[in-house]
Amino acid sequence: MIQLPIHIDYSGKVVVITGAGGLICGAMARAFAQSGAKVAALDLNEDAVKALAAELKAEGFVCEGYRANVLDPEALEAVHQAVLRNLGACDILVNGAGGNNPKATTDNEYQHEAKEGGKSFFDLQPDGVDFVFKLNFQGTLLPTQTFAKDMVEKKAGCILNVSSMNAYTPLTKIPAYSAAKAGISNFTQWLATHFAGTGIRCNAIAPGFLVSAQNYKLLFNEDGTPTARSAKILNGTPMGRYLDAAELLGGTLFLCDDRSASAITGVVLPIDGGFAAYSGV
Repeated sequence: MIQLPIHIDYSGKVVVITGAGGLICGAMARAFAQSGAKVAALDLNEDAVKALAAELKAEGFVCEGYRANVLDPEALEAVHQAVLRNLGACDILVNGAGGNNPKATTDNEYQHEAKEGGKSFFDLQPDGVDFVFKLNFQGTLLPTQTFAKDMVEKKAGCILNVSSMNAYTPLTKIPAYSAAKAGISNFTQWLATHFAGTGIRCNAIAPGFLVSAQNYKLLFNEDGTPTARSAKILNGTPMGRYLDAAELLGGTLFLCDDRSASAITGVVLPIDGGFAAYSGV
């Protein structure tokens, strides 16, 4: 169980969440389930979403876990049909699948600091950059094409995308990921406009910095002290700390509620401890 920041009743709603095997979207899946929704947890990591579903079922909630490749339209449609059979038509879609890849990351923050043998901007591989763009952009577009059809038929629904602080101002070393997430923010506005006449709202959250198993070694030294990059992040965050995944849930549950946020569409909500607002001075 998690302590929900706000109480919104999602009973009877079918919520489809991609990337639910990860820290952020796993917490979202749990929050929606605890709010009464029937949750379809999708992830390429089938073991992770099956375990999540088993935990939630044991606690009395409704959740089904599905292996899903968000870059495979046919596989997504197969999952869509399974969700229709097991839970019903999709009311809310959370596009949380995404991520970076080392092939699209430079070793140095600035070109004048590039060292021989290191990976500079000029060494970035097209396949790595292409993968990051596909995972983040097409990994949002394709599930939306698949599950938003249910919402069009109902003339109601909500899409929530997951953007990033990188979408506002790109971080050093990760040009492809930053550009891809900027594309997600733009796509969110496009979808909001495109679907406005069908009763579908589309918004996004832009999470700040969280600590996870994937990035821990980048943020902290072996003795637990912050790395130089971690110090820069914390110095640029007015609240002076990393976020907890649970702190994203209030904004998520609010934006997806048709009563509370009925007139809110095309918005990208920063949940970042003030990072996007701080000029550095």
